[in-house]
Amino acid sequence: MPKIYSSFLLLEDGIICQGWSFSNYFMSIGEVVFNTGITGYQEIMTDPSYFGQIILFTYPEIGNTGINNQDMESSTFYIKGVIAKNICLNPSNWRSQISLVQYLISHNIPHLFGVDTRFLAQHLRTKGVMNGCICNTIIDSHKLVEKFKYCTALQNINLTNKVTTRNIYKWSSSLLNEFQYPSVYKIKEQVNKLHVIVIDFGVKFNILNRLSYYGCTVTVVPSITSSENIIANKPDGVLLSNGPGDPSLINSSLNTINDLINDNIPLFGICLGHQLLSLAIGASTSKLKFGHRGLNHPSGLYDQVKITSQNHGFVVSLNTLPQNIVDIVSWNLNDYTIAGIVHNLKPCFSVQYHPEASPGPHDSDYLFAHFIKIMDIFKKNI
Repeated sequence: MPKIYSSFLLLEDGIICQGWSFSNYFMSIGEVVFNTGITGYQEIMTDPSYFGQIILFTYPEIGNTGINNQDMESSTFYIKGVIAKNICLNPSNWRSQISLVQYLISHNIPHLFGVDTRFLAQHLRTKGVMNGCICNTIIDSHKLVEKFKYCTALQNINLTNKVTTRNIYKWSSSLLNEFQYPSVYKIKEQVNKLHVIVIDFGVKFNILNRLSYYGCTVTVVPSITSSENIIANKPDGVLLSNGPGDPSLINSSLNTINDLINDNIPLFGICLGHQLLSLAIGASTSKLKFGHRGLNHPSGLYDQVKITSQNHGFVVSLNTLPQNIVDIVSWNLNDYTIAGIVHNLKPCFSVQYHPEASPGPHDSDYLFAHFIKIMDIFKKNI
């Protein structure tokens, strides 16, 4: 068994929780948020949308299935730390390559276990998400206050610049046939594949995998790519990806999105992409008290309900959405925030949840097929 060290969590409101870690001499500060999923810790840790955050896992034990190279959602991790009740030492899964403990130690990921995660989740629900520090070193309280202020300042900048690709690249996955789940919505592959450009605000690999699974040729471009460069590459459609941070701070992308809308290019926004599409057409966004982060959020309209995977701290403000331009086609049925919109005059739609659902249910995977049908119609008739 690895050696363990006494460690603790200090929240900016003064709450202290004692625990343990497998690493010594570390200190990490970030926004403490909780995720209610019972699985998917590997995907969550490597999801760029969690940039700068400390993840509190509410499920009692994580690490049971170990870590493998196929379920990564990016090439590295972006979190500031992990908080868990228990971390499994001996995983049992045929795809496991190393244990979560080994992964945390080898990648120097700050972590804390042995704490009352139920209490912490209830506290964050009541008070709202806040900055926190996990460490096992003695810290000066005055210096920590300054570090908390710096962390807040960091959250008030365009975080997509921290996670977007620096280069344009074509996506391909050698694991596509082996590990992609089958879909009843899959469209017969075309002789001339549809070309989708993905604007990378912090894209998850599985979004790219699902587009490839449905037969698309996928090009990923940096978030700062101009509309002129995108249009010059003649895409059949553009996907606005997920990503971290406050969408209202990403002003540079709004003109690009508006240009794409006006050029009648089919657009599909996911999570942050949904918020950016909404901002581009005149809406505004606001921060949730504790966000939606989990795998079982009911979303839908009337009697059409899908169970969805969600991960966001911001939402589109209902009273700012221009009703004459878009229709709301999905609500989050837990708190009735906007979960999906469609443009009335242009081939654009977006959802606040993750149809690629990695991890999570596949109820909304049909949206990729819907996107492809729209692109196909416009390619043949426009």
